Amino acid sequence: MSASPVPLPQPPSARPLPPAEFARWYGGWDPLTPESIGEFLAGFDRPWWIIGGWALEKSTGVSRGHEDLDISIAHDDAESLRLFLAERGWTTWNADDGWLRPFDGRFGEIRAESGIWVRRDATAPWILDIPLTRFRAGRWTNKRLPEQEYDLDEVTWIDDDGLRYLNPEIVLLMKLAQVREKDIVDARANLPLLNGRQRRWLSETIARIDPSHPWAALSD
Repeated sequence: MSASPVPLPQPPSARPLPPAEFARWYGGWDPLTPESIGEFLAGFDRPWWIIGGWALEKSTGVSRGHEDLDISIAHDDAESLRLFLAERGWTTWNADDGWLRPFDGRFGEIRAESGIWVRRDATAPWILDIPLTRFRAGRWTNKRLPEQEYDLDEVTWIDDDGLRYLNPEIVLLMKLAQVREKDIVDARANLPLLNGRQRRWLSETIARIDPSHPWAALSD
């Protein structure tokens, strides 16, 4: 009888690198903007929406600096996006838990908790960061609270520019830990601008995740 295979140990999560060290290893960024992303993805027939700092700024009007542009798509649409971009000469990489590897025909497996980075080639800057979103039966699933599901139209909105953005209360939820300085700044600037419905949703959702978190009392 053959012995059972011994599982290989998993590498530890990598610590975040300072910007200069990151650029040395992985290269720099020249990100797309809301003004250029629509043309870049013209013809991609799956839903996508802008998240992160740009979504906050568009929702509340509070200006801030932007290191990159983040959009999201359904995890099940990752392969469709890869093929769409490959046909146009772009390379896609899978960013997952502190490491990067090519996302192409050799490495097709990609976790719903990971993301996709895009650049032209190894000598070119990164232009787009795409954290993936898990969908269940066609419905958006909250990565902070997986049992919470909504139709995409309930958690996003469409601006006058024709682009779809994640609701500001959900953007702030993703900044829950407030580990990075920019997340703290975003919270201080944008929390007071949420309307009553948004504040209630945020506080009630956070109370389910961490009742001791100070944001759990937002609606009081």
